[in-house]
Amino acid sequence: MTQQSLSTRAWAEMTLLGVIWGASFLSIKLALTEVPVMTLVAHRVVWACLLLWGYVAWKGLPLPREPRIWGAFLVMGALNNVLPFILMAWGQQFIETGLTSIFNAGTAVFGVLVAAMIFRDERLTLRRGIGVCIAFFGVAVAIGLDSFSEFDIRSLAQLAVIAGTVSYAFAAAWARVHLADLPPQLAAAGMLTGASLIMLPLAWVIDGAPQWPQQPVTFAAIGYFAILGTAMAYLLYYRVLAMAGSGNAMLVTLLIPPVAILLGALILGERLAAEAFAGFALLALGLLILDGRVLQRMRKSPSP
Repeated sequence: MTQQSLSTRAWAEMTLLGVIWGASFLSIKLALTEVPVMTLVAHRVVWACLLLWGYVAWKGLPLPREPRIWGAFLVMGALNNVLPFILMAWGQQFIETGLTSIFNAGTAVFGVLVAAMIFRDERLTLRRGIGVCIAFFGVAVAIGLDSFSEFDIRSLAQLAVIAGTVSYAFAAAWARVHLADLPPQLAAAGMLTGASLIMLPLAWVIDGAPQWPQQPVTFAAIGYFAILGTAMAYLLYYRVLAMAGSGNAMLVTLLIPPVAILLGALILGERLAAEAFAGFALLALGLLILDGRVLQRMRKSPSP
């Protein structure tokens, strides 16, 4: 399944998903000008949760009754929504949207490492190990090698975003162990329920009683990342996964940064340093080596 060729429709939906998620970084940046981090994340998970439960009801999917599954939803919501959303939104206050999206592309790399530590059938091969090393070097280059000697709030923000990708990796492993037997749309709705149960009291305690934004652009940004960037994106991702397979779906991570970088430049006037682009190129190379198909095609190509 992971090596299947992509249809035109699969490519179109993968590209659309990359655009939706790429634009999410801009919407979060815009909302952060008025909404504090915890309240922002609460908005994101609660509205998306309600929409996905509406989808589950429309599809007539049976609800799980075992307490074990609802406990797994709570953990999954913490690992896949609460921690990464908070860490990335906080970090994005101090770094560019495009740079945040580049670090986010490292999710697949950490996913490979976490899976190798936990699952016997996911052990690192030589090729995958080389891909991981190149991708990690790309992340280090994107951070800026001087950041390792001069630690400041920008460096901490970059590390926070990377920590969010590590949380995503552990969430994927948790889902494989505890939620694999559920329809993915139901698992997503349950996960966001767990995240909402955590974020609503957390936002209240840290940010105080919720207040509605005053600026129309903030309302639009919240609507975008909650409805399109979270609820609809999850549903579209599962369609892509079914059509293209997990190996092809991983390539979406390479489509997101160009969109985020372009929107950040056009709308926010952001300019990334040269090392950020060099780091992304190395990260993309590492992900392609992990995927393996480029090397296979090179071996199959006839010699001149």
